[in-house]
Amino acid sequence: MEEICRGLRFPEGPIAMNDGSVMLVEIERRTLSRVEPDGRISVIAECGGGPNGAAVGPDGRVYICNNGGFEWTQQGPFLRPGENLAADYQGGSIQAVDIGTGAVETIYTECNGESLKGPNDIVFDAKGGFYFTDLGKRRGRSLDRGSVFYAQPDGSGIEEVVHPIDTPNGIGLSADESTLYVAETFGARVWAFDIKSPGKLGRGPHPFFPGRLLHKFSGYERLDSLAMDSEGNVVVATLGTGCITAISPEGVVRAVVPVPEFDLMVTNVCFGGPDLKTAYITSSGLGRLYKVQWHCPGLPLNFLNR
Repeated sequence: MEEICRGLRFPEGPIAMNDGSVMLVEIERRTLSRVEPDGRISVIAECGGGPNGAAVGPDGRVYICNNGGFEWTQQGPFLRPGENLAADYQGGSIQAVDIGTGAVETIYTECNGESLKGPNDIVFDAKGGFYFTDLGKRRGRSLDRGSVFYAQPDGSGIEEVVHPIDTPNGIGLSADESTLYVAETFGARVWAFDIKSPGKLGRGPHPFFPGRLLHKFSGYERLDSLAMDSEGNVVVATLGTGCITAISPEGVVRAVVPVPEFDLMVTNVCFGGPDLKTAYITSSGLGRLYKVQWHCPGLPLNFLNR
């Protein structure tokens, strides 16, 4: 595994571009930034709040789940989100960034009169709509119930498709877009949801919850964002143990890949390179971006580099 850069302010939401650069958010810095192949870091846009998950939409803009911001703590070399809201927290949002000009547009702040709390991760389907998770926010001893939403990038519609679900974080689609995967942070579970049509989920085996349990971690692990590879593996950033974990479509752990220097906050992974066999990994507590060769290509993302 190779370190590309360090000095990032809690990186998340990596997007590997055709030119070898990686766009990502720096949550504590409140920016959408770009990391060049030689490790140089530049700011694309000032997003405010707490930019989190990111994906390229059908109009070429980068759509960002903005969690509204955290208080932050520094524990030795590790930067970590605190237990309370940022002092200027005004709610969560979905934003769109023009990467040419840096212009930021707020697309959604609520759904059916209920404000977004802490949008976290996002994935576009081939039709141009997107699913996103809202993990919620901590407020000292209290924690919001989470949700999964489906929305249109032009602001014309947003629908809550799963509620409640505790601490939903990473989100991804199978290659045929018949299955939606969601990682649950505190429960350390990966859920699979059958998709009947864009934004419409089927019924799961439990009468009160539409998901199927794909995998449950049994140790100290907590889960963050995820990516899909071309074999159908869910590759999920694994908090607490400082690695990424590949889980097969049958729910079996196929690989565990730690970062070189232990970091509790390994938060995200994406695939890039000419053959999509390079996995880019955000080690957020230490502010680093790594890359490593994967055994198969990642699953191509809709609308990326078109």
